[in-house]
Amino acid sequence: MSAYRSIHFSFLPMSMRVLFTMVLIVFGTGYLMAMIQVWENHAGKDGNPMLSAKDLMISYSGNPEGTKLEAALRASMADMLPAEKRQVIFDWLHAGAAQEEFEGKINPILQEHCVMCHNPDANPHLPNFSNYDGVSKVTAKDEGMNLHTLVRVSHIHLFSITFIFFIVGYIFTHAYVRPTWLKCVLIAAPFAVLLTDVASWYLTKVWSGFAWIVIISGAIMGTSFAAMWVISVWQMWFYKAPAELCDRGGQLPSLNQA
Repeated sequence: MSAYRSIHFSFLPMSMRVLFTMVLIVFGTGYLMAMIQVWENHAGKDGNPMLSAKDLMISYSGNPEGTKLEAALRASMADMLPAEKRQVIFDWLHAGAAQEEFEGKINPILQEHCVMCHNPDANPHLPNFSNYDGVSKVTAKDEGMNLHTLVRVSHIHLFSITFIFFIVGYIFTHAYVRPTWLKCVLIAAPFAVLLTDVASWYLTKVWSGFAWIVIISGAIMGTSFAAMWVISVWQMWFYKAPAELCDRGGQLPSLNQA
């Protein structure tokens, strides 16, 4: 019995190529939205609007020089308050977040801009900003994501990203890439760096330098996704199969033939 061989896109039915293309378009759009979400959630936590390794260090391991409230107001919640009101809150936090100053200086700002969402009735999962006790929970030292949150995000991330790259990788198996080992590397790389990415979320709490592994892993994952996406779409619709491929009826070479 002959070994299973993938068939090049050019020899697949039109319906399969349309199906593959639409899946790639949706996944490509979703990946772009995910990158925007990463930017929105992490960029600016160090006071610089650009995404940096320090932003990731603060997200996962915390910021010994700041609080969770300050980190949020410098990043994902920065647009919720005017700059001058954010500065009032920053000054209060840096001065020790005293309760006696809360009612006169801070509470009016929170009541105007924050309490409509940050209250138990609107969203019990958000910090409660309707009183000092609730606010004080985010004015303590920022220790980053807790273990419960990391575990919850990890299992979602591992399952969903594996599912996406399995489908994209399967589609990419129909591409003609020489040498074949390079094609295998592009397929395998996202799964390998997915593990290093998630592991580094936890390890960053031990040593902040692991934030660079998060960045490198994300870059490799994005490069692999982009390469498989572009090559697949190009070969499905614009590529002319070489003679050696046509002579084999579209069967792609094995690794031994690379």
